[in-house]
Amino acid sequence: MSETNITLNAESERLLQYENIEIAKGLVKELEASAGRKLTYYVKTFGCQMNARDSEKIVGILEETGYVEAESEQADFVIYNTCTVRENANNKVYGRLGNLINMKKKNPFMRIALCGCMMQEPPVVEKIKTSYRQVNLIFGTHNIYKFAELLVHCLQNDKLLVDIWEETDKIVEDLPIKRKYSFKSGVNIMFGCNNFCSYCIVPYVRGRERSREPKDIIRECEKLVADGVTEIMLLGQNVNSYGKNLEQPVTFAELLRSINEIKGLKRIRFMTSHPKDLSDDLIRAMAECENVCPHMHLPLQSGSDRLLELMNRHYTKQQYLDIVTKLRQAIPDIAITTDIIVGFPGETEEDFQETLDVVKQVEYDNAFTFIYSKRTGTPAARMDNQVPEDVIKDRFDRLLTIVQENAAKKANLLTGKVLPVLVEQINEQDDKLVSGRLANNSLVHFPGDASMIGNIYQVRLLECKGFYYLGEVE
Repeated sequence: MSETNITLNAESERLLQYENIEIAKGLVKELEASAGRKLTYYVKTFGCQMNARDSEKIVGILEETGYVEAESEQADFVIYNTCTVRENANNKVYGRLGNLINMKKKNPFMRIALCGCMMQEPPVVEKIKTSYRQVNLIFGTHNIYKFAELLVHCLQNDKLLVDIWEETDKIVEDLPIKRKYSFKSGVNIMFGCNNFCSYCIVPYVRGRERSREPKDIIRECEKLVADGVTEIMLLGQNVNSYGKNLEQPVTFAELLRSINEIKGLKRIRFMTSHPKDLSDDLIRAMAECENVCPHMHLPLQSGSDRLLELMNRHYTKQQYLDIVTKLRQAIPDIAITTDIIVGFPGETEEDFQETLDVVKQVEYDNAFTFIYSKRTGTPAARMDNQVPEDVIKDRFDRLLTIVQENAAKKANLLTGKVLPVLVEQINEQDDKLVSGRLANNSLVHFPGDASMIGNIYQVRLLECKGFYYLGEVE
């Protein structure tokens, strides 16, 4: 299919979805007349920031049709946007579904929908069809943009509709979105993943890589800035491989430079970066672009070359360390964070020591440490030599101790400095404080009020509390 045909099809799909939004509006009004009240919705998001962005699209359509947000699952339309990276994420959804079924028996207007990565697994769908028959709608990751059409079916029927696609080549632009924050926003630059790390289910549930056209990304960013957004997070399963499948290839570094030129945009972040695709030009772009935040999330997963090969990561321990050296030479104040898996099948103490060696050398600003979770359908799930739980726990605890020591040491280096902080919210524990983030993504709490939310202030960091700071406006 040519790019022109794909574009025309996407535009036709956009117009069709707006027609369905109008149909849904009428149906919602009819139901509200019967109920004698406004209909409410509740969206629960599990997992990554890609899911969070998808949920904003779902909420945008729900509100466009007349639904109003509820504070809990005691709502008329409940949707779970699911994650399947780890097994416990699936179990959480099943636990919540049991409670929803009881609620639905008491509310004839209630509809239950499930979407996201977990729904791309056929055994999951079969289990829901068998054990949770009160569910009305199941759809996946490839047809989020068709939610208005699916919503119309839900409002007209109380029977289950399953609409799961194995893949798609469409990217439909300009549908309603309800942002969680007025001053910051995620922007998808690509979808899917081509890496097939042996432990990861994502390529199977998110599909192959599809990059958006740079002009569409820049136009979306410009609209967001015009609407008051000062910080944008560029999203993709592997942003470093952005643009490779476009008819006229564009690198991620080139895209960053273009977005950096948008007037009024103060901060640019991105995630996630795969080390094998991190180019020297991207490092130069980060150093040159004043609005790109000095923060790189660079998943390591393991420091053992043997395990990295089994994981299908396509880099070695030394190549990873070389990238870190280049980053720190080009951007001396950069914060580097990472992901690390403990207990991958066949991991020996020697393998684990290689991981600890990288952690000690890099001295990460923070690390997200995970116990290996077997995901059915991935090559790693079929590997022999699964590591005993007591061994994994011991290694996990040792790793966490070193990570926390390094993070505290790095954080202490900023104590006493005056740095810009973007205020994000009122502090959850003390309403006399506000909470915000440094450019390196560290959390800061300091005296303030709601009028400060969305603005950047120069804040002196008075005290380091490990993973956050206490400060005051200078």
